[in-house]
Amino acid sequence: MFTDFEQTLASFIDAFTNMGLAKGILFALFFLAVWFLPVIAALFFNRRHLGKIFLANIPAIASWVAWFALLAWAVTGKMRDKRASKGTDKAVENSA
Repeated sequence: MFTDFEQTLASFIDAFTNMGLAKGILFALFFLAVWFLPVIAALFFNRRHLGKIFLANIPAIASWVAWFALLAWAVTGKMRDKRASKGTDKAVENSA
């Protein structure tokens, strides 16, 4: 069991050490883009909570559950605003 793990770990370390500078930079950019995907989504969908999502996203990489929760929070921002505005529009129409 440990020999398979050690062999896999050694092959990953070997792949990273043989990686060139350009590939290393591309890998780092891809990794950061995936890590901060909730923040990128919040830029488009939930700007009001962008700062909170950014701060919560930094330690969220340690937990996939927290990362997916942040992604859901970031994406559902405008949907809540639309629902709230529809509810207030109906309330105004009903009162008139």
